[in-house]
Amino acid sequence: MSSTSTTTHEEERAAYLLDAQNKAMQLFEEIERDLLRPGVSEKTISDEIHELGAKRHGVRTHWHKRVIRSGPNTLRPFAENPPDRIVQPDDILYVDLGPVFEAWEADFGRTYVLGDDPRKKALRDALEPIWYKVKARFYENPNMTGEQLYDIACEVAKENGWEFGAHLAGHIIGSFPHERIPRDKTALYIAKGNQESMGAVGKDGNKRHWILEIHLRDASGEFSGFFEQLLTVD
Repeated sequence: MSSTSTTTHEEERAAYLLDAQNKAMQLFEEIERDLLRPGVSEKTISDEIHELGAKRHGVRTHWHKRVIRSGPNTLRPFAENPPDRIVQPDDILYVDLGPVFEAWEADFGRTYVLGDDPRKKALRDALEPIWYKVKARFYENPNMTGEQLYDIACEVAKENGWEFGAHLAGHIIGSFPHERIPRDKTALYIAKGNQESMGAVGKDGNKRHWILEIHLRDASGEFSGFFEQLLTVD
């Protein structure tokens, strides 16, 4: 493949991923407007999101489970399945979805506050600025390792008065299903132990694209928040 065709191919892949994310953003706007409210369970909201995505956006597949967590459930790791919980009037909650649009994966997460609690609003409002600070540090050296970027995410969170609240800060993403290493929980993640350059190409020879996740935990230990989107495509 010539350098010109390679460039065109990579530009097309990036455009597909960005288009998938833009569609996810529209879906999240509708979720916030129409579905997030107190008095219903997390599972109810999850089921409504599934219906909304299918009817309005043609989403038939999610490459990872739908995650809607509120209150103390926001502290639980992604892999866990905490008991279903009724959303309260003053809750903080986050939505983490992996919808597939026309064979391209999106991975998008946002945190919402239903009431007026100033601590919860402060955490919510800190997530996006910290995400962009970590992104800027990544672009100073896009060939850094996954472990290096994880350490940076923890460092930036601490510099801004927060505790980083997860054991990872992102992962690869691509066409569905994206590259996987069976039973490996390190190599394709922004996490401790990943000593591979994030600029390395995948098994298919294509540029790897990454999702950056920011997890912040409140000092009280009562709740956390979450923000994620594409790191390597603008």
